[in-house]
Amino acid sequence: MFSLDSFYNTYDAEITEVVVNGKKFKILLPKSLAGFINTENIFHEFPLWAKIWPASWVLADHLAAMPVEAKKRFLEIGAGIGLVSIATASFGHRITLSEHNHDALQFARANALINECFGLPIIDLDWNRPQSPDRFDCIVASEVTYKKEECQSLVNLLKARLKPDGEGILAGEMRQSSMDFYKGLETGFNIRVQKKVLRSDKEETNIYLFRLKVKG
Repeated sequence: MFSLDSFYNTYDAEITEVVVNGKKFKILLPKSLAGFINTENIFHEFPLWAKIWPASWVLADHLAAMPVEAKKRFLEIGAGIGLVSIATASFGHRITLSEHNHDALQFARANALINECFGLPIIDLDWNRPQSPDRFDCIVASEVTYKKEECQSLVNLLKARLKPDGEGILAGEMRQSSMDFYKGLETGFNIRVQKKVLRSDKEETNIYLFRLKVKG
């Protein structure tokens, strides 16, 4: 049985505040990545989940601002520490948070509790073996095309878990792996792209929202 006490006894975490669509959220993050890195091969299962990616903030803001439809069901894949699903649920949407990394799931559960998001379904979902029989109206994700070797599993999951009239909304920065992934999707999906620009005093970051509909 998960509890915040057991979480704090296991992990050394710190809280950062994030504002999504005008609402503040407290998000627990690891103080250090050292305990999550394979020192013999630092690139194997590197803890990409252990931060708030700019694309996650953009996706959370986009979903939070959408009109609530009581029957519409969302699934977030590769949810990491849980910001997107927690924010989306807090604004009234029905969303299921999914992850496969054990530590990420623990942080997501803790973040749901400290943000009083008690009814949020949180599940372990392996893209290569998506056991859930459910189909969803919308599948969402941020920065999931980062690893080229996982892209085909992502395509298979979208096809298996989206309703025939459903939509995928994927957010991320544009990398070569992303470009290859979306080019490969063009045969089976209609794709619309929207660019969001995040500005700070030092830099601009371009985040792209890809909206996918299965071709008839």
